[in-house]
Amino acid sequence: MPRGLCLLGVPFLLLALGVAGVAQAELSQRVVDIPTRPGVTQRFVLLAPAKPKAAIILFAGGHGGLQIRDDGSYGWGKGNFLVRSRELFAERDLVVAVLDAPSDRQSAPFLGGFRQTPQHAEDVRAVVAWLREHAKTPVWLAGTSRGTQSVGYLATQLGGRQGPDGIVLTATILRDDRGRAVPEMELSKVKIPVLVVHHEQDGCSHCAYSDIPRLMEKLAGAPRRELIPIKGGESRGDPCEAFAYHGFNGLERQVVGRIADWILAGP
Repeated sequence: MPRGLCLLGVPFLLLALGVAGVAQAELSQRVVDIPTRPGVTQRFVLLAPAKPKAAIILFAGGHGGLQIRDDGSYGWGKGNFLVRSRELFAERDLVVAVLDAPSDRQSAPFLGGFRQTPQHAEDVRAVVAWLREHAKTPVWLAGTSRGTQSVGYLATQLGGRQGPDGIVLTATILRDDRGRAVPEMELSKVKIPVLVVHHEQDGCSHCAYSDIPRLMEKLAGAPRRELIPIKGGESRGDPCEAFAYHGFNGLERQVVGRIADWILAGP
């Protein structure tokens, strides 16, 4: 599917959102491009269960440039915790949108230097609106590692129906010498539910568990907030990468299950 093609028609919806008698166990997957800013499109991979209860937009860490191909494969980031766990969310009756960088950020540095900008907020506002129209469920944002810098910022900028109904922060960036860490954002503006999931043994210098209390204090204005600490699993390679404790390696189903339970529990 070429860039810029917007799959909004009824036949697509019947297939993508599973309202044509698709069995619950089956998941449809499609690549969707929607217009956002003038001359810009936003691509995401959409996974939809037969009977969706909520929708969740997933923000990968790192530079965030997934380079999603027309067939739904990934040029980068397929091992990222949220990306590799996408089907687990869909199995829990969540419509999943795996977000790429927008069409004008499809080369380095991709989302680097872009996550906390009005343009990023405008792109995501369009995705939220699309999901509200087509999934007809609450819409949540979930980020991991540097993806939390997108989600934290967006929660301070997008309110009401234009913004999410809640957010999930996993492996949050708590300190950052290259930009603004999540606890340094204007989190007093966040008036929606917030779930924080963090591995107690996260070895990434940006994400020390000892810094979590500062984040939770800044989120005091959220109507519903909770920290889920995680232990165990397996840590391999760079402590800031996806198969270390930082990426909840070996614990994907457990972590996704707890996130889904929290989202679906309601206010």
